[in-house]
Order: sequence, then structure tokens, then C-alpha cells
Amino acid sequence: MSHITFTEDEKSTLVDKVKNYFENELSQEIGQFDAEFLLEFFSSEVGGYHYNKGLRDAQDIFKEKVESITDAIYELEVPTEFSGK
Repeated sequence: MSHITFTEDEKSTLVDKVKNYFENELSQEIGQFDAEFLLEFFSSEVGGYHYNKGLRDAQDIFKEKVESITDAIYELEVPTEFSGK
């Protein structure tokens, strides 16, 4: 997995979410630097698990779509002495 980078706007939004979580859920204030550090920690240590899960979910959807297309093509097939129908 290559290192995931965020735009400055995306990073700012994520850092704000970390800060808001600490304030609203833990009743603790966290500074900008600490929130950025925590975001980087979770991205590097936990992010890969979420990333891989997303890839597996996308792969499952792709397999379902391919099976659906294969079934649709099979239904269009005209029976001949060379086909399985």
C-alpha cells in the first residue's frame, strides 16, 4: 500500500474531527499538533486495516457484478448443438 496523502483541506477537516471528538466525547481539549500527530498515528497503524477491508468489499462487489453479467450473457445464448443448452 502506498502512503495515502490528503490535501490540506482534507487534513484540516480530519484534524478538526479528531479535536471535536476529544472535546465532545472525552471532555478533553487537544491541540492542533497533537491532533495531527494522532491522525498520522492512526493512519499509519490502523489505516491499512480499513484500506484492505475497503479493497475486499470492492472486490466482492466486482465479483457479484461479473457473475451477474455472465448470467445475463448466458441467458442470451441461442441453443445450438455446440452449446450447453
